[in-house]
Amino acid sequence: MAIDKAEKSSGTRHKARECALQMLFAADMTGSVGDVLTNDYWHELGDVAIDDKTREFSNKLACGTLDNLSAIDEIIKTRAEHWRIERMAVVDRNVLRLAVFEFVYQETPNTVAINEALELARRFSSYEATQFINGVLDGIKQDRFSTEAAERPARKTKASSK
Repeated sequence: MAIDKAEKSSGTRHKARECALQMLFAADMTGSVGDVLTNDYWHELGDVAIDDKTREFSNKLACGTLDNLSAIDEIIKTRAEHWRIERMAVVDRNVLRLAVFEFVYQETPNTVAINEALELARRFSSYEATQFINGVLDGIKQDRFSTEAAERPARKTKASSK
């Protein structure tokens, strides 16, 4: 029973990410943001069978990403060597943005965010894009791990405390 609940939960979160990606794509194309974006999406494109909790998570991902877009794009730029964000395919840059939002502003484990991003890329983009996205996100993950490790206070060991 617990396994079924966990599978359903991860499936609904994946569906929420798909919807958030579609909202980010729409925002990129139309410039819509916030309530206008989410209301238009759910009234015109959204799946009516999606429950309120999934909609809420999806809206949180899309709006949170857009609210922090400048900071997110700066993080992506550090690892997207020789690629300007505006020159990336619309789907690819928004998959990256969504994953980086989850890295930085959510409690989603980095590995989960990467795996979800790759699933989105497989569904909505190309094989080459999946490799590119994986490389960029893995680099960002390594940067974050290095920064977090450097910021942690040194642990005392028995040898150093003598």
